[in-house]
Amino acid sequence: MPMDISQKYPDWKPERQDGFDIEPLYINLGPSHPAMHGTVKMVAKLDGETVVSLDVQPGYLHRCFEKTVEHKTWNQVIPYTDRLNYVSPIINNLGYCLAVEKLLGVTVPERCQYIRTIMSELSRIGDHLTCIAATAMELGALTAFLYFLKAREYSWQLVEEVTGARLTISYGRVGGVTKDLPPNFGERWAFVRAQVEANMAEVTTLLHTNRIFIDRMKGVGAMSLERTLSYGMTGPFARAAGFDYDVRRDEPYFAYDKVSFDVPTRSGGDNWDRYEVRMEEIRQSIRIIDQALAQLPEGPIRVDDARISLPKKKDVYESIEGLMNHFKLLMPGHGIRPPLGEVYSAVEGGNGELGFWLVSDGGDRPWRVRVRPPCFPIMAGVEELVLGHQLADIVPIFGSVNMIGGEMDR
Repeated sequence: MPMDISQKYPDWKPERQDGFDIEPLYINLGPSHPAMHGTVKMVAKLDGETVVSLDVQPGYLHRCFEKTVEHKTWNQVIPYTDRLNYVSPIINNLGYCLAVEKLLGVTVPERCQYIRTIMSELSRIGDHLTCIAATAMELGALTAFLYFLKAREYSWQLVEEVTGARLTISYGRVGGVTKDLPPNFGERWAFVRAQVEANMAEVTTLLHTNRIFIDRMKGVGAMSLERTLSYGMTGPFARAAGFDYDVRRDEPYFAYDKVSFDVPTRSGGDNWDRYEVRMEEIRQSIRIIDQALAQLPEGPIRVDDARISLPKKKDVYESIEGLMNHFKLLMPGHGIRPPLGEVYSAVEGGNGELGFWLVSDGGDRPWRVRVRPPCFPIMAGVEELVLGHQLADIVPIFGSVNMIGGEMDR
């Protein structure tokens, strides 16, 4: 049931004019509203311009991820993970692969660990650029939107050079990754980094001196640390309220324990703090990639075990052994068979802790799958965030949530 403003602000009294009671106004926002991403619909009850209650309806994409993949082999699940947070799909790929590897009890080679770290951070940069760009645009800052979309385009071009695709990349593999970094990756990354940093400097100059943007962000949509934790929020949203937690640092995976980086936090928990945290996280992602590239060791990019790792495409096309190995690992009735057991494995997604709970019955496909999507608990708190604010404030507050439909509706 929607929360009423009196629950959040007990002293609130409805507006009155000339002694007459004002009837509440109900406004539907979405799903076709340009600021409502995906299938989201919000029904706002207004007293004048003040939001006194909000019914948030995420809608349905009918993704059915968790049930669909229970009918797929362990390797066939990977393309479906691209469609969770489709703004940073590499993190989904690799997070799922890491969970399966924990079930199998295997560790990928060191070079693969570094490559996974690099590609995850490149994906995170694209995620944060998209969130900030969309929020700025919805507040009228179209120039900032264009600058950051240009920066994202450079990062996506680099992703495409590595994976062969821009968005639904299916780059992860149980036991490794599908391709090594190209020989000129370091040179190309230096160019992309320069472009991203230049665009960040331009956007910072634009937004930090824009009175409208500052007024629409500072002090708007604030949530205390206590309330943030009560919803189970993580990621940039929670760090903006002072929650000093990051899966990469506190429960290291891949090569994150071999590089140094800061976890930015703020204390206000409002739109502005969430914006600043994401901006700083882009800088930290650049720092991580620089270190990982400098330390990148030589070696294989996948586990040397034909029962786990898919063969190279060249072997599939040119030898019967490679073709049979490929077939056996992918087709129903064959494939990877993790031992009986269950595992929960988490990585730091663009919106926070992205977790996969997998249960194996020893068969060729998952018996149960559950995803812990980081933006789901954040969406649960949207109503509380907007109560007492004006109708127009819903737009920047919702933008700072960075709701991703495929992650919400699994």
